[in-house]
Amino acid sequence: MTTMQPELISLFKALAAFAAVTGLALGLRYLAFRALHRWASQTATRMDDILMESLRLPSLIWCVLIGLYVAIDVASLPGRVGAHVLQVIYALLVISVTAAVANVAGSTLREAIRKNNLLLPATGLSFAFANVTIWVLGGLVLLSGLGVSITPILTALGVGGLAVALALQDSFSNFFAGIHLLIDKPVRVGDFVRLETGQEGYVTDIGWRTTRIRMLSNNMVIIPNNKLTQAILTNYSLPEPRMGISIPVNVSYHADPAHVTRVLVEEATKAVGHVPGLLAEPAPAVRLIPGFGDNALAFTLNVHVRDFADQYIVQDELRRRILKRLEAEKIGIPIPQLTTQLQP
Repeated sequence: MTTMQPELISLFKALAAFAAVTGLALGLRYLAFRALHRWASQTATRMDDILMESLRLPSLIWCVLIGLYVAIDVASLPGRVGAHVLQVIYALLVISVTAAVANVAGSTLREAIRKNNLLLPATGLSFAFANVTIWVLGGLVLLSGLGVSITPILTALGVGGLAVALALQDSFSNFFAGIHLLIDKPVRVGDFVRLETGQEGYVTDIGWRTTRIRMLSNNMVIIPNNKLTQAILTNYSLPEPRMGISIPVNVSYHADPAHVTRVLVEEATKAVGHVPGLLAEPAPAVRLIPGFGDNALAFTLNVHVRDFADQYIVQDELRRRILKRLEAEKIGIPIPQLTTQLQP
């Protein structure tokens, strides 16, 4: 019984030290989060919210690890056992810090892209690249702290990386093509594009290997990044999503061109605010182009729409309104005629 008493006393001291230090650390954490919350209420940025969300769980782990570290020091564990326990605590600390840094970096990158329109769009490739970089650095720090020499690892990775690069050159080609797409920005997430092969749709994601385009029929076109960088495409969202469309209108040669022009402009102007996607600026305009047809005066009504997909409903609705108005104004629409002459 007398031989167990010092061990029990040491155990109770370690538990008391763990409880006291952990409680103190949790109290300081609570005060820090309250101060951060108070600062958040006085600022308009989201950095404070990002820090609170990213550090909430890791900070709990840090408080517990600090308590464990002090408790082990008080308990005076045998050298080998104490060293192993300290290594476990160190590993948990590095992993939790790496996770916190990755969370903060990812949230900060997402917020900066949303607010400041940075070069890297919010795609899976940009977030994956940032997370992989942070976790690789964290892994190297962990191995170095555990006494593992990382120099041979880096050398082996360099030699092995060359062999892997040769075997996976197509994948690496797609990867670096994806980085080129993010930096040069010929296409961006949300852009409406048409490929030279005829497929068209909205870019939904630029990944590490492929780019996904959602067509208007809600089907997905998946293109390798290196193919997309070499393709000839039309980006209808550059330099801006707004685009102009032309609607041909043919009327009888007996119609007054000034009257027809006024009717078309009035119908297009009245449709603004009632037809989704039709813009008031630039104002609708009518030109007698291409002009003199075989059996009709050919006018062109020029209007602007919000983006590429809006042109279909705008053209449909304007044609219906124009047809109804021309009938009301007694402006004839010629029927195409084909005259065949038979010679003896």
